[in-house]
Amino acid sequence: MTQFTSEQVLDYHLGGKVGLRLAKRLDTVRDLCMAYTPGVAVPVKEIARDPGAAYRYTAKGNLVAVVSDGTAVLGLGDMGATASIPVMEGKAVLFKAFGDVDGWPVSLNGCRRGGGNTGPTDPERVIDAVTMLAPMYGGINLEDIAAPACFEIEDRLEAGLDIPVFHDDQWGTAVITLAGIANYARLCERELSALRVVINGAGAAGIRIAEMLKAAGARAVTLCDSKGVIYRGRGGLTGKKEEHAAETSARTLGEALRDAHVFIGVSVAGCVGGEDVRGMAAYPAIFAMANPDPEIRPEQVAAVMGDRPYVMATGRSDYPNQVNNVLGFPFLFRGALDARARVMSMEMKMAAAEALAAVAREPVTREVQDLFAHEPELAFGPRYVIPKPFDRRLFMEVSSAVAGAAVKAGVARASLEGYRERLAGWRWTGQG
Repeated sequence: MTQFTSEQVLDYHLGGKVGLRLAKRLDTVRDLCMAYTPGVAVPVKEIARDPGAAYRYTAKGNLVAVVSDGTAVLGLGDMGATASIPVMEGKAVLFKAFGDVDGWPVSLNGCRRGGGNTGPTDPERVIDAVTMLAPMYGGINLEDIAAPACFEIEDRLEAGLDIPVFHDDQWGTAVITLAGIANYARLCERELSALRVVINGAGAAGIRIAEMLKAAGARAVTLCDSKGVIYRGRGGLTGKKEEHAAETSARTLGEALRDAHVFIGVSVAGCVGGEDVRGMAAYPAIFAMANPDPEIRPEQVAAVMGDRPYVMATGRSDYPNQVNNVLGFPFLFRGALDARARVMSMEMKMAAAEALAAVAREPVTREVQDLFAHEPELAFGPRYVIPKPFDRRLFMEVSSAVAGAAVKAGVARASLEGYRERLAGWRWTGQG
C-alpha cells in the first residue's frame, strides 16, 4: 500500500485540485468579440429559441455538478459543506482523469432543517438548490448526503429534471458490487437467483445494493441494520427498510449468516467474526467494504477458510478485489452524457455492472499488470472478480454499454451511430 504523511497530503492539496481550462483560444480582439459581447448574443438567441441548443453551444453536454451538503463525508460523518470540498474536488479530478467528464464541485450551505449549516438535511432545500443550478449541467452527481434524506432527494430530482441524477454513494457502490457478485456466481457455479445474500448496513449503499441484486434476479436477500435483521413485522420500520423486510426467522447478523452464500458489508469494522464466516455455505463470498477498516479483515477470513475456496473483497486498495466507485461513475456519466440521457435508468446501471464484470473476465493487459506488480497472477478467479481502475478498456466497454442501454430504454436524445469508434479515438487521461 502506498504510504504518505498528513503533511504530504496537505501539500498535495495546496491551492485545490481543480481549475478552469479554456476550450477556446482568446488571443485577438476578434476572439474577444466572439467570446463575449457582442458575439455572444448569437448563441444566447439560438438557445432562447431552442433550449436543446445549449448542448451544442455551451459546456453543458460534458459538465456534471458534484453536489453535497457535507452530511455524510467519507466515513467521517457530518463534516459540513465547506469541509466536503476536498472530496468534491477529488471526485471532479476522477471524472476528468478516467471519463474525460468535466465535473465541478458544488458544496451547499443552508440546506439543513431550519436553514442553518448544522443538523439533518432538509431535502426540500437541497432539491430547490439543485433545481436552480441544473440548467448549466448535463448531469448531477449527488455525493456524501446522509440517509434517509438522500433517497427522497435523488428520487424527486430524477422525476423533476431532464438530465441524469445519480447518487454515487448509493448506486456506484451497488453497480460495482453487483459486478463482483455476478462473477462470484460464475466461479462457484451458482445462479444469482439461488444465492442467499446477507447485507449488513441499511443506509444509502446497502439499500441500493439490495435493489440492484433483486433487479438482477436475486431472490433471497436479507438486510440488517444496527438492531439486527430487518424482518417482516419488526416494529418501527419505515420507508426503504420496510420495503426490504424479509420473511425470515433470523434475528441477528450471526443467525442470518448461517448457510449464507454471500456477505456484503457496508457498515462498521469488526462486526463479523471468524465463526460467522465458518458457518456460511461452501465457497462463500465476503464483501467487507467498511472503510478504512472492514467488517472482518481478509487475514481473519484466510485463517478460518484455510484451503477452502472463497472470494474476498474490501473497499481498500491494499487487498485484492477493491470495490472502488471510480470503476463506475466516470463511465456511467460518459455514456449518459453522450447519449444525452434524460435519466440514469436502472437498465443503464445494470448494463454498467455487466460490462464491468465482463472486463474482469478478460485477460489482464500488460499495462495493468505492471501497475499492480505487487499483486501477482492477476487473472479471473477468486482474487480477481473486479477489474482495476486503470484498465483502459473500461472507458470503452462501460461507457458504450451505458449509452446503448439508454437508447434501448428510450431515454436517449442523441444518435449513437459510430459511438464506439468515437470512444476509441478519445485520449485516455487516467495516468495524467
